[in-house]
Amino acid sequence: MTVVETGGSAIPGIVDVDAHVVEPADLWTSRLPAKYRDVGPHIVYLPGGKPKLDGGMYVEEPGTEGPDVAWWFYEDHKYSIKRLIAAAGFPADEITMDGVTYEQMRRGCWDPAARIADNAANGVEAQMCFPNYPRFAGQIFLRGADKDLSLLCVRAYNDWMVEEWCGGSAGRLVPLCLVPLWDAELAAEEVRRNAARGVKAVAFSEIPAYLGLPSIHSGYWDPFFTACAETGTVVCMHIGSGTKTPNTSKDAPDAVASTIIFGNSVASLTDFLFSGVLHRFPTLRLMYAECQIGWVPYLLERVDDVWETHKGWSNSQLNCPELPSSYYFRQVSACFFKDRVGIDLIERVGVDNILFETDYPHQDGTWPASITAAEEQFGHLPPEQIRKIARGNAIRLFELPLEP
Repeated sequence: MTVVETGGSAIPGIVDVDAHVVEPADLWTSRLPAKYRDVGPHIVYLPGGKPKLDGGMYVEEPGTEGPDVAWWFYEDHKYSIKRLIAAAGFPADEITMDGVTYEQMRRGCWDPAARIADNAANGVEAQMCFPNYPRFAGQIFLRGADKDLSLLCVRAYNDWMVEEWCGGSAGRLVPLCLVPLWDAELAAEEVRRNAARGVKAVAFSEIPAYLGLPSIHSGYWDPFFTACAETGTVVCMHIGSGTKTPNTSKDAPDAVASTIIFGNSVASLTDFLFSGVLHRFPTLRLMYAECQIGWVPYLLERVDDVWETHKGWSNSQLNCPELPSSYYFRQVSACFFKDRVGIDLIERVGVDNILFETDYPHQDGTWPASITAAEEQFGHLPPEQIRKIARGNAIRLFELPLEP
């Protein structure tokens, strides 16, 4: 077992299933054909602008004065790397939407060796990272005008993830790959391509219909789900991967959307439980990231009641012949890093269905005190349950070669 610093804690080395990576500046320029290097994703240093969050995506343009910051340019899209997403090591009052350079970030944001060192100091033995610039399910490439370029970008990201980010880590960094969201058959091919080199996790949208794609009720995604089920690839859905962020009004403060964003996970899990997907693919596994877990017990109570009480008119049993909650306990996992309520309800959430995460390097995360956060939330549980939550469930779900 890799030595990590737990300070004599009852919490074993954490297997973190939701952190994030800031993509290095040369990820795409070093892999795309020469003709695409100026139109594919590349970094330009220009003054910062005034970003506006619009449905989970930033709308922004470089400014005309002030210090240069790092901008991703891709086709006609521009995005500055913000302190908000590279927050590790900075006090809360310095975390803003202002742009930063790579030199101003903690090196662990984008360098795998530095990430492994930061993880070891945080009690994390192994870690899986969602993307940053491509968005949490690779939505940026779905929006690309040139789909040949989009596909090359997806594959370049996956090659970098497997070969460079994780390749030299001796299993301490766990690969999570993207798929071309605009084509279910291509998505299935990419799942199989990555599974052949040991990848067990793929990022997907919580609610593809929010992206203008067919819903999971349509049957369109069955080739993708088939590939995931047959290869043991877990479908990983991060909050925000539907891009459309829940909110109450245009004049509500950002704090409202930040609080209720887990609502998309609620909707997504309800979709899956009634869709028949989990019934048709009984070996398919889903993981919900950064959504926390305290909401799960009531949702399960509600879907089971609707399944029975409203079966006459709601089509609740049309594609869902078994009690909806049974599919959850068999096939679904959810992640948390700040949720004492969920732990209080652990028997109803399912001790085998929950995973711990750190969210490094985002502001909401618990680095460098994730062991303390774990102790405060679930350190009072029996040792067997602590091991499951901190690492065992993740090792089992992703078939990792680590001690449980």
